[in-house]
Amino acid sequence: MEEASLKIFQSQVLLPFSLEDGTTHAFLGPFMGQNKKNFGNTMLLEDSSTLPFIHSPQIDLTLFGDTTKIFRAFPPTKDRHLQWLARVEGSMHSMWVETGIFEFIQLAKFDLHLFDPQMLLSAIFFWNRETRAFEFLCDFVGPTLLAIAVITGLAPIRDRFYPDAFQEEISIKETSISWDKKTYLAFINAHMGKPDTPVSTLEHIAFLMYWLSACVFCTPSLQVPKYYYVLAQALHLKKKICLSKLLLASLYTCLDEASVSLFRESGPRNLSGPLWLLQLWLNAILEKKLSLISSFSPVCKLEGARLTTLTPRKHSIDNFAKYISAILSFGEFSEDLAPFIRPTLIGPPWLQHNNQVGNISPDSIGMWFGFLSWDVILSGMRQKDVRIYPYQPQLFARQFGLCQMKPLPL
Repeated sequence: MEEASLKIFQSQVLLPFSLEDGTTHAFLGPFMGQNKKNFGNTMLLEDSSTLPFIHSPQIDLTLFGDTTKIFRAFPPTKDRHLQWLARVEGSMHSMWVETGIFEFIQLAKFDLHLFDPQMLLSAIFFWNRETRAFEFLCDFVGPTLLAIAVITGLAPIRDRFYPDAFQEEISIKETSISWDKKTYLAFINAHMGKPDTPVSTLEHIAFLMYWLSACVFCTPSLQVPKYYYVLAQALHLKKKICLSKLLLASLYTCLDEASVSLFRESGPRNLSGPLWLLQLWLNAILEKKLSLISSFSPVCKLEGARLTTLTPRKHSIDNFAKYISAILSFGEFSEDLAPFIRPTLIGPPWLQHNNQVGNISPDSIGMWFGFLSWDVILSGMRQKDVRIYPYQPQLFARQFGLCQMKPLPL
């Protein structure tokens, strides 16, 4: 850097920018020197209790050998599951499209619970509970609302869901849902209608509850709990709910809990939550680095469907070294960490519209405003389970193909 430019860079400077309403603001320096980047969070007070597990002085990988106990909340897909999905889809296709969940439900046709345990755990080693991001050498990285949109087809707009936000318009007592079923298969058998019969309100709400419990949020009990009823009923009534923010907040919750469990003397047990989303995101950023091969044929126009076929099938405790080395190799930010801005992505159609400056539609502006705007997101179906997180896209600006002098919200 030239001497004159260096003096400006190190001095108190104002970098102006304008907002849509015409007002002018500015960032205030000085800025961190080019060679003074610290590994870790420099924006908040240091809290050693939230540092990623990878900073531990000693890691005993034998604690992570029994992956069956660690991931018991994610049973493989059964044929009965696919039969029920096909039956309900035949009657509710147009309703799902109108509600904005049709593409998301298509992912349930693939085995989302086919994990690479060592890949997931290796990534969780780098999770920082302070920033809600993976602390790679190059930068903070992590799933964003854009990644969720590409993977699931869920838009970043619509109404926020939280307990008591939606009233019980259809009484839970009127639906006659069987709550004594202790397994997913028993729940399916109790509520799946007979062939060539119409799908009733009861059956549709029951299906949505099963889908939310088993396929989306992956509850640790391996059965359908009552607290999904309000959300399932709201989707049945075609309420415009922002599932993407609820899903991202739920991922934060399960990553926080998984990160804490790594420090237990007995190791992690019975992890739960939407870890399938983490697996698909990792498949996307590691596809080139690990030469992951897909045999995907475009029967489902959704990037998430293609990503399910990239999950490695060979599992071994020796793979920890390979995956941790791959993550540590991101010494500098590369296009591999921004896989969801490629023009060759598969769906959703509304995201593939012309996004060129000057030609972008008002609807697309609203979508990108949702992707890039700071927000408060919530997880939890019951009041006692609610957790509040900040959605901080400014931490991940380069994953959107953007750059920012300081990782602060506009």
